Amino acid sequence: MSSRPVVAPVTSSTDVFRQDVFKGKVVFCTGGGSGICKSMTEAMMRHGANAAIVGRNLEKLTQSAHELSRVTGQRCIPTQADVRQPQQLKDAVATTMATFGRIDFVICGAAGNFLASIDGMSENAFKTVIEIDTMGTFNTVKATLPHVRASHGSYIHVSATLHYKGTPYQVHVSAAKAGVDALSAVLAVEEGPRGVRSNVIAPGPIGNTEGLSRLSNQLSGRRNNFPLGRVGHLNDIANATVFLFCDAAVVHYRPDTSRRWGYRTPQNDRVTLSTICA
Repeated sequence: MSSRPVVAPVTSSTDVFRQDVFKGKVVFCTGGGSGICKSMTEAMMRHGANAAIVGRNLEKLTQSAHELSRVTGQRCIPTQADVRQPQQLKDAVATTMATFGRIDFVICGAAGNFLASIDGMSENAFKTVIEIDTMGTFNTVKATLPHVRASHGSYIHVSATLHYKGTPYQVHVSAAKAGVDALSAVLAVEEGPRGVRSNVIAPGPIGNTEGLSRLSNQLSGRRNNFPLGRVGHLNDIANATVFLFCDAAVVHYRPDTSRRWGYRTPQNDRVTLSTICA
């Protein structure tokens, strides 16, 4: 028998989920102009949702919105906002409501990152990441919550795996994402009785992303630590997104916490997509 590890396949969400499962629904995504969050938005649109993507660079957003609409056949609008500015987010929500009349799903994904030691990081640099990641998530929830309540919708917060154990040069992001995890847990408990769910997806190393390109040297000697035989793929995140937003994810039965692929409580599930990296 061969001892060669089996490499987990990369599967498209359209191979698993019904393509119209989100027909008539609307997703509001911060950070949706590029990277992981753009992929998450595309997955939702491929299953029938319309979308509003949020970011600071309107030109980039507009280009991404046109591309998402073209490849999915659904409607996507660019809504310019800095998540650190509550009024700008409220304006983006108002534009979304005026266009689509509803918000069912929210992806809180705006984030900032760079490599820096504690000793080498300025107080302002640390504060900036906290403001984008943690405060930006809070501001997004505040701006969208009345509409998500009305639709009995759901939140997904894009976290990370860095704070589950100490990660050098990532103190700012570790602190910020720990706050995001805590915010999601409280949101789930407070809003669960109103029919609103809140979940966290915490990606590990994901291929073809800016984050992985920055960490390529650190990961070069750790390939044997990937239980699934590969780094993550954007489709892995997309599949988790579609699952957590669909009705199949309304109730989970394992209240324990796993740092590989975990379910925390019936109302707040942390799906940790470092499944491929120990």
